[in-house]
Amino acid sequence: MGSGLTVAIDPEALLAHDFGETRQHYTERDAILYALGVGLGRDPVDSTDLAFLDERTLTVLPTFAVTLASPGMWLRDPRFGIDFSRLVHVAQDATFHAALPPEGEIVGTARVASLADRGPDRGAELVVERHIGEASTGRFLCSLRQTLLLRGDGGYGGAPPVHSPATSPNQAADLITQVTLSPRAALIYRLSGDWNPLHLDPQAAKAAGFERPIMHGLGVYGTVAAALCRTLGRSPQALQRLACRFSGIVMPGAVLDLRIWSLNDGYVFDATVAGRRVLDQGLLELCTDS
Repeated sequence: MGSGLTVAIDPEALLAHDFGETRQHYTERDAILYALGVGLGRDPVDSTDLAFLDERTLTVLPTFAVTLASPGMWLRDPRFGIDFSRLVHVAQDATFHAALPPEGEIVGTARVASLADRGPDRGAELVVERHIGEASTGRFLCSLRQTLLLRGDGGYGGAPPVHSPATSPNQAADLITQVTLSPRAALIYRLSGDWNPLHLDPQAAKAAGFERPIMHGLGVYGTVAAALCRTLGRSPQALQRLACRFSGIVMPGAVLDLRIWSLNDGYVFDATVAGRRVLDQGLLELCTDS
């Protein structure tokens, strides 16, 4: 008998998937819950944070957009052949084009931009592009690229991924700061729409190879966005683009050490937890007028 690897993943079905349009109505409550999920409100009298928590005069965090009009857990569909329990979000790049209103109806479109094969036992890499707009006006709000590692689905014979080197500038950082995640961070953040049991259920986490539930990549993303703006003395409203690779698992309750370097057209950053790299290829761009 042969010992060949049986591969269930269906690359053609993934690449041809039609997402259609996704619509979502959100309220001030949803935007506030998101802000709490990414760590705002640690100091309940901090006026900067309260701007994103007070429904009477609410400003919405730009990064809230990446949670809106999501196609959800579409990869659970058995026809794709994905081992959903081993899926991990490994990179995010979003550009923010306009401010989100305190409440509204959002329309989102999505497409599979690429699928790459890392090889047997190393998984496959899937990139999804999404565009998010305001339903009533057509106003363009956010565009993003989300990279997912399908840890159980490599070795199907596809082309390998092309990666940028995971490097930070070879010089001392211009700024250093810390941000601490709440031990309840994943439990709160999941209420913004990511229901993957990997972030809640200890048994699901163990089945995926982790000691306990891990933090959502986008939860870390939003937390770091707010921390970077705070460190730079800017409002999160100034955020134009934020990109990073999730190079290591982050647990709820972790302390992230952030390093920031100033460039001519923005900032680069990385993050470690107890000396272990968890974010790299970080890129931050801010507008000049807020």
